[in-house]
Amino acid sequence: MNQNESPADRAFRAEVRDWLQANLSGEFAHARGLGGPGREHEAFEERLAWERHMAAAGWTCVGWPVEYGGRGASLEQQVIFHEEYALADGPARVNHIGENLLGPTIIAFGTDEQKARFLPPIVAVEELWCQGYSEPNAGSDLANVQTRAELAGDHWTINGQKVWTSLALESDWCFVVCRTEPGSSRHKGLSYLLVPMKQDGVDIRPIIQLTGTSEFNEVFFDGARTGAGNIVGAPGEGWKIAMATLGFERGVATLGQQVGFAREFEGVADLARRTGAIDDPLLRDRLTRSYMGLEIMRLNAVRTMAGVAAGAPGPESSISKLVWGTWHRELGELAMDVLGAAGLVADGEPYDLNDWQRLFLFSRSDTIYAGSNEIQRNIIAERVLGLPREARG
Repeated sequence: MNQNESPADRAFRAEVRDWLQANLSGEFAHARGLGGPGREHEAFEERLAWERHMAAAGWTCVGWPVEYGGRGASLEQQVIFHEEYALADGPARVNHIGENLLGPTIIAFGTDEQKARFLPPIVAVEELWCQGYSEPNAGSDLANVQTRAELAGDHWTINGQKVWTSLALESDWCFVVCRTEPGSSRHKGLSYLLVPMKQDGVDIRPIIQLTGTSEFNEVFFDGARTGAGNIVGAPGEGWKIAMATLGFERGVATLGQQVGFAREFEGVADLARRTGAIDDPLLRDRLTRSYMGLEIMRLNAVRTMAGVAAGAPGPESSISKLVWGTWHRELGELAMDVLGAAGLVADGEPYDLNDWQRLFLFSRSDTIYAGSNEIQRNIIAERVLGLPREARG
């Protein structure tokens, strides 16, 4: 990826920046900075209205091909968009899973009918999506999925349980990895189904997190149904499709995410200056190392993006997940050490957390969700470095 922006890319950056400045004002001025990790339910309706406003102006799905409702933005321009959105302190997106995970998967693997049915409502932010991957015994070991689906005539019937399902209560649809071949095991016999959430047979139970919020949920499927045509790829190809979706999850949006990380780092550094913690040589050293890690993370992400311009990210994207998850968790720990004893006391009753306490608590999950650090190391070792596979009993 060329680090020197072309005239066209500079013009695109100016267009994005000007639009955000003009529109994150007036009725949407208060939306700046809303939502985010640990504050997932904050002003949800306002954030939804903002995103639909973006859609009306053509600022959703900017990297999608024009024929599917996107802008056909280049990889460089997608990075620019996410960077400028983060720099403008835009509110946390409510349509991330549909726009960045399911949509690209449908474009790559879906039928013409599926593209016509599911892509326009994602572009318009009319239907929201969640991800049905993890189960009580199939988290990092996704191949252990036990949720089952059976095809009977014109519909699939789904039975089983998913867990850690982000934004399930707000979602209209869920893409569900389930076992459709009786007697199959591991990667074989899995299929990728698109399942409506607003129906009898779907029970959603929120999980209260350390932050006091409940982005994550348990989802129970008890005779839930979806149309026979709502399968992406062929029966039994679910593992391939699911891995492609995970690749899209680690795409260009991570560079915008790192703008937010940089803002958090500057906040921690400023806190250290105000409290005098920066005079502690050990904390000062950790702040220096954190800054260096932030720069390395960005350069690695740019390198990764440069290698995937032609399609979905490959296993190399696991490096980015491993790096940013670990860095962000350590930043949360650093923030608490800068706060010192004051970090142990809530701001108010019953559980009013400040930004640094919330950062510390939520970032504990960064090295677990979307593939744990242990799984990322296995992928890097086996699929990138070509080392022997880990022994599996």
